[in-house]
Amino acid sequence: MASPLRFALARNVVSLAGVWLTTVSALLFLTVFFLDLLGFYTNPYIGIVFFLILPGFFIIGLLFIPVGLWLERRRELRGLPVRAAQWPTCDLNDPHQRVIALVVAAATVANIVIVALATYRGVEYMDSVEFCGRVCHQVMRPEFTAYRDSPHARVACVNCHIGPGAPWFVKSKLSGTRQVFAVTFNTFPRPIPSPVMNLRPARETCEQCHWPEKFTGDMVVVFREYATDEANTESVTTLRVHVGGGSEKLGVATGIHWHMDPSNRITYIATDAKRQVIPDVRVEDRFGKVREYRAEGVTQARLDNGERRQMDCMDCHNRPSHPFVPTAEQAVDQAIALGRISRDLPFVKRESVDLLKGRYASQDAAAAIIQTRLDGFYREQFPLLYAQRRQDVDRAITATTNIYRRNVFPDMGITWGIYANNIGHTDFPGCFRCHDDSHTAKDGSAIKQDCDLCHQMEENAAAK
Repeated sequence: MASPLRFALARNVVSLAGVWLTTVSALLFLTVFFLDLLGFYTNPYIGIVFFLILPGFFIIGLLFIPVGLWLERRRELRGLPVRAAQWPTCDLNDPHQRVIALVVAAATVANIVIVALATYRGVEYMDSVEFCGRVCHQVMRPEFTAYRDSPHARVACVNCHIGPGAPWFVKSKLSGTRQVFAVTFNTFPRPIPSPVMNLRPARETCEQCHWPEKFTGDMVVVFREYATDEANTESVTTLRVHVGGGSEKLGVATGIHWHMDPSNRITYIATDAKRQVIPDVRVEDRFGKVREYRAEGVTQARLDNGERRQMDCMDCHNRPSHPFVPTAEQAVDQAIALGRISRDLPFVKRESVDLLKGRYASQDAAAAIIQTRLDGFYREQFPLLYAQRRQDVDRAITATTNIYRRNVFPDMGITWGIYANNIGHTDFPGCFRCHDDSHTAKDGSAIKQDCDLCHQMEENAAAK
């Protein structure tokens, strides 16, 4: 004789729907889970459906089953036609009930395993580079494009944006919830503002791999620039950069990385959202001596409205994983220096830069115009060269198009120079936010703008 519980499940629509929903969700999840382990799919949107949405349906199905039984019990108490006359009794001496109990126990264990796998895989998926960069396609496409071309391309997003430990994981998910609503209702800013105000301190992220007390010494950096004349004349600047490093405890703390010496505690006040205006700098040495430098003309009221922050790696290396080339000129110089654009093509620097600076409705529109105009320029102005070196012209078109797609995103309001990069001082204030000779202390000392503090020019050369 069948048990009352069996009849309740068979006749109760809500519980039956729950059984089917749970079963189908479980089978689909397990199938995709094992396909994922074997690497059979790569679409990030599939991950959202199967690792975030599907487990929700699975849990809803589980809830439907007791809800249906509860509703059936209420029907019985109201004197309505009874579908299940009584709640089942548990008698493990009855072989039939013993089998049911074992089935329920096995199903419970299976459900716990499935929910645990779904939770683990869902969290793991939300922490993946694929999820961060490709799911919110329009929003994160510029940052993801820059990330894949950065020195940190093999470092997972969460290693820097979250780091180890539960507290920052919870903070990131709460922040992510707000961002999901912004994407859903299309209220996110264009471009995405920088810096990230709630980013974890670099001491807890960057310094897990980078050692600020490591003495680096000097580094030689070579800059190649090209004129906009017919010959694309090259000029070469070589700098010896005093990176320095170390700590006073080790007997050495020199160069640019002196700022990261653990013996020094440098704090500053920024009065703008992008941290480009720094009118107040405070330095505390290992003996506890404090010296405060203020820019000329700054008022206390202005400082009170600013943000006091302890200096760390991100104040100079503020775009380590999402760099954009600041100007079209620099981008073309890099492409020529790397051989992606042939320097022998007449006026190629001038023409490429002019096209890259144009205003276009989209990246596809830019690509079409770059193709037409650069090809037309050489076909009309240099027909013999065009006939002989068509392949070089095509390579220049491809490289110029790639430069645009890498750095300019009209739909997100990103164009040349939209994001300040604080390394150096040629395109943005950078070092000169503080090192400008106008930040002075009460004793008359100033934060110097002496070039030799950071680098030494080794050579200037021009090649025809």
